[in-house]
Amino acid sequence: MSTDRIGVLGSGDVGRALGSGFARHGWDVAVGSRDPGKLHDWRDDVGGSVADDGSVSVGSFADAAAHGDVAVLAVRGAAALDALDLAGHDNFAGTLLLDTTNPLDFSGGMPPHLLFGGTDSLGERIQSALPDAHVVKCFNTVSNAQMVDPEFEEGTPPMFICGDDADAKGRTEDILVELGWPGTMDVGDIESARHLEALVPLWVRVGSVMDTSEHAFKAVQ
Repeated sequence: MSTDRIGVLGSGDVGRALGSGFARHGWDVAVGSRDPGKLHDWRDDVGGSVADDGSVSVGSFADAAAHGDVAVLAVRGAAALDALDLAGHDNFAGTLLLDTTNPLDFSGGMPPHLLFGGTDSLGERIQSALPDAHVVKCFNTVSNAQMVDPEFEEGTPPMFICGDDADAKGRTEDILVELGWPGTMDVGDIESARHLEALVPLWVRVGSVMDTSEHAFKAVQ
């Protein structure tokens, strides 16, 4: 399959931001939802802003998973494994799956805390559920407004990523550069998702102190 085809599983803020963003950059995008009908107006609105060779369609999770050899998982963390079941695990064989999810629990209000962590991560659970896919944790430490064509006052930092497959991470970096990022900071194998996911409650707290969601973390030396 062509590398310019991508399926986005999720119709919330993250899924819509990435769906429209990839389409603006000329990708053929299929966005999957439990209820595709609710995306029709959004699809029509996005249609006027896509690149000449870009397009957006909507359908089920299975439609999105089967659309190309790159996919994005952009659902709530608590719903991630259910979404993969609905999509069909076989549809992810050989797929580069960009995992944006975080296992956040908002039941106690803001700020959220992790449903689990320290010795486990959602990234690891997703890779375990999809052994024939190449899962790369990506996008989970920035706001949906900054995921494509990011603009930071003090310069755009590299995107933190992790995953088990070096080629998949190299391809992820190529995609991120196309979307406006300067590159990536590879923090290790998929087990490192434990640390990237643990950054998110801190990201929320820092944003509250700074009164913004347009911030990101950067490693300096």
